[in-house]
Amino acid sequence: MRDSQIQTYSDRLLGFTIPARNSRGRVVRLERVLEEILSAHDYPVALKHCLAEALVLTALMGGLLKGESDQLTLQAQGKGGAASLLVCDYRDGELRAYIQENPDCDSHAGASASLGTLFGAGHLAITFDIAKTGKRYQGIVPLEGESLSAAVESYFAQSEQVPTRIITAVQSAGEKAFAAGFLLQHLPDGEEGRERLHVRMDDSEWEHVSIMAESLRHEELADSQLPLEDLLWRLYHEEPQILVDPALEELSKGCRCTRVHFEEVLARFPKEDRRQMVDDDGIILVDCAFCSKKFAIQD
Repeated sequence: MRDSQIQTYSDRLLGFTIPARNSRGRVVRLERVLEEILSAHDYPVALKHCLAEALVLTALMGGLLKGESDQLTLQAQGKGGAASLLVCDYRDGELRAYIQENPDCDSHAGASASLGTLFGAGHLAITFDIAKTGKRYQGIVPLEGESLSAAVESYFAQSEQVPTRIITAVQSAGEKAFAAGFLLQHLPDGEEGRERLHVRMDDSEWEHVSIMAESLRHEELADSQLPLEDLLWRLYHEEPQILVDPALEELSKGCRCTRVHFEEVLARFPKEDRRQMVDDDGIILVDCAFCSKKFAIQD
């Protein structure tokens, strides 16, 4: 890996494999893409940091998808917290996200607000939509733990039975936000008739790579001047081989809202329902939550 001339900094996923330890991972930093997505709404700092962490998690998990047009959706719903709904998704390198403020609660908590403060009681749903087969796989876990990252780790442990370690870092300076994340997983043993490797949480190989991952400091992860390849080398330079995948997509803000899309959606409503939506000029005004664009649709 040290001989590679590839250098990865921000807004691109870096995939890696540690063959000797049966482990794989993803690393990402979000800078320009994060700013573009957050600029769609004037979020309080607590919700801004929460959405930044969710975007990092969505990018890391989305990078595990293999097929074109496969989609990963992360959705958190809560009651009694600063936010009532959070939705992020990833498809072909495109990210979009939205968090809905709860008007009945104080959303002006600090940047490091707990999950309880952010969502109250709630759940986290992670959905994989596979384009080639049309199949959908979903896992739901309680919103428990210190952060969204902890809740996602619980999802992989409970729903996928895959040992997973996730580390995230979110920073902001004035109006500028920056977020980064590191995901490490133990690969399953595919040999038929044997206990699957990924249900043995105390496997020595997993313990080793996991302990090394925990030595990763937030300052390193968030250092926009440190190539992600060098970060991996610092962690695992004693391994005989680290395979880096340079083919993962460059990340971008992607919202799939169009006038045609909303016209098709509205056409599914009964005429009586649409009649109640129109204004005095016979226009239905549709507001896209993801990008804040407004579409005036003539009924």
